[in-house]
Amino acid sequence: MRKNVGKWDRVLRVVLGILLLSMLGFVEAPWKYAAWLGIPLLLTGLLGVCFTYGILGVSTCPTNRS
Repeated sequence: MRKNVGKWDRVLRVVLGILLLSMLGFVEAPWKYAAWLGIPLLLTGLLGVCFTYGILGVSTCPTNRS
């Protein structure tokens, strides 16, 4: 699958994913369940592929212009 997540989008996803996952140790339920949203953010940031972007036909990657 082609990468469709740009550099700054990836950085933001990784940072937010880490922040959300770190909430697991500090917050009580029901907010603890929201912390699990950090997993898909972290994965899409590290892999550079967002399946929702793919379905919607969106890409934040710059195009290579030769």
